[in-house]
Amino acid sequence: MYYVMSVYDVARKYFVLTSLTVAPFTLLLDAPFGRFTPKNQSSIFLVDGIKSWIVMELVAPTSFLCSILTSSTRPPIRSAQSFIASLYLLHYLNRALLSPLRTPSRSKSHIVVPLAGITFNIINGFLLGSYIASPTARSYLTNALARPSFLVGIALWALGAAGNIWHDEILLNIRRKARSKGKARDDASTEHYAIPHGGLYALVSYPNYLCEWIEWAGFALAASPPPLSSLSSAPVSIFEALRTALKTPAASFAPLLTPPYVFLLNEVVLMLPRAIRGHRWYRTRFGVAYPPERRAVIPFLV
Repeated sequence: MYYVMSVYDVARKYFVLTSLTVAPFTLLLDAPFGRFTPKNQSSIFLVDGIKSWIVMELVAPTSFLCSILTSSTRPPIRSAQSFIASLYLLHYLNRALLSPLRTPSRSKSHIVVPLAGITFNIINGFLLGSYIASPTARSYLTNALARPSFLVGIALWALGAAGNIWHDEILLNIRRKARSKGKARDDASTEHYAIPHGGLYALVSYPNYLCEWIEWAGFALAASPPPLSSLSSAPVSIFEALRTALKTPAASFAPLLTPPYVFLLNEVVLMLPRAIRGHRWYRTRFGVAYPPERRAVIPFLV
């Protein structure tokens, strides 16, 4: 048990610090998949976009379930813990299987993309599964239905999940219509792209990202108390914060920052730069035809 908790604490600490360190660089570099797939499609480092996506995303529920089922404190089936776990599994049922299998086609990915995704999903699944099966989660989720934050969190999760699927479907319909008209690709390497319309696309270029953040914010709110004390006591300077974090023992690192909030934090800091770069790509690609009022991912702000 001590060994497992040590791994858990180290993984939680460096999972956060690695994401915060990597995020600024993703503002400068395009992840080599999707619209940014490498032009040289004959490279041995490129893999099938749909198959690699499925493999990469299936790792998340696998790691998650292994952590729960091998835990000495795994929750009973009829419990709030298991209900929270089912929300995570439902998300990945869609993300890992239903969504890619509905996708008409997908650009090739550089092998570094699925490898990075697999690494992320192994660690994230382990942390979330370990937390959900822990006595801490069991104690917090006792009489969960009597807690307003639990009910609000579940509602936000459902709203975010529905919005994520809806806006992804808008993108898939663009590709389906293009394929039916014989325009599946714009060139030899990239899929056909057009300006998406409908829903929150009226306000932002990446409403699917925004809805996913809402989904995981709701999940975190339902599963764990907000880490307000950890956030309020953080140093003002980012460099001071990193220096302090590196010196802090893993077991003492942001003790109130539980895995559900770690996941939400990592999602935002890693996806926000991608949304900003993708938004710039849309503006460059479509010029004056692209709606000028749209922001990248947060309505009216970013």
